[in-house]
Amino acid sequence: MSGEIPPDLGAIAAGRAPTGAAHRRGVFTKGDRVQLTDPKGRRHTVVLEPGKQFHTHRGAIPHDDLLGQPEGIVVHSTGGTDYLALRPLLADFVLSMPRGATVVYPKDAAAIVMYADVFPGARVLEAGAGSGALSCALLRAVGDGGRLVSYERRADFAEVARKNVEAFFGGPHPAHTLHVGDLGETSEKGMDRVILDMLAPWEVVGVAAAALIPGGVLCAYVATTTQLSRIVETLREHGGFAEPAAWETMMRDWHVEGLAVRPGHRMVGHTGFLVTARKLADGVTAPPRRRRPAKGSYPAGQLDQDNPSGLADPASLTDSSSPSSPSSPPGPSGAAVPPGLAVPSGEPDRAVGLDEAGQPD
Repeated sequence: MSGEIPPDLGAIAAGRAPTGAAHRRGVFTKGDRVQLTDPKGRRHTVVLEPGKQFHTHRGAIPHDDLLGQPEGIVVHSTGGTDYLALRPLLADFVLSMPRGATVVYPKDAAAIVMYADVFPGARVLEAGAGSGALSCALLRAVGDGGRLVSYERRADFAEVARKNVEAFFGGPHPAHTLHVGDLGETSEKGMDRVILDMLAPWEVVGVAAAALIPGGVLCAYVATTTQLSRIVETLREHGGFAEPAAWETMMRDWHVEGLAVRPGHRMVGHTGFLVTARKLADGVTAPPRRRRPAKGSYPAGQLDQDNPSGLADPASLTDSSSPSSPSSPPGPSGAAVPPGLAVPSGEPDRAVGLDEAGQPD
């Protein structure tokens, strides 16, 4: 390799930069956002304008001292305090930008982009634009060649989201369409991904399924365990999705100074749960789950009555390698074991999850 850029790649590099890229590199110019960090780690965000000054209790910093300078310089206030000047990262911008609704934290936005597999050129449908934090992450992932259609019920939140997106990218993003309204009113089809950040995502599962292509990903972001349970069960009952996955992420800082290496005293713990599920092809039924539910997961008799939540037929929950007994013996409390959980001959304690004392394990 000679290190020279091939002609075809050079032509691509000479073309128009992706939206917002001009504000992410090079020397500081008018309109750029600059993050000034003092010796104690306190951060201040400044939008540069010629002739203006940034004032703190430690003196003023002229914007002209920053204009035309590269990132990573140190500027001095009139009070003698040093400030490190860098462009704010997306995570910094999200945590300091004006808010309408609560923002999606960077750790969750990163997980959504990764686990929902949002790729350049993807067509993404978003419900609950909020303050625009997740919209910024999704737009950066899909790029100018993709498409992000966002729905927000509240006009005031939508306006905040629009301003934040434009502030981060330096203007309107060509891939972004923002609607004030309910996702239930959408007629979008052929979407690769659907991201739901709303109070009751289970209400629009049918709409999301109709909008998604086969193999597409639905990702829901919810705050409470009751919301988590309901969206997962609704996805199972719908029948048009593969088995959903649910999880949360927690992030903890570490203090590292010489031999003093320990966890930080604070952490970004629970912010929300994430649920993802893949869309099945039309007319296809997902294979039944083979995992036996824990005792007490469902009301008594529910397994053998209406079999909700996408569980396999109770008869298939037994160990297929062991023959089932012809009748259902009583459980440890005297109640009959639901059909399909009958005790196979030979290993009664293992079949119904009993320990050696005959109690449920």
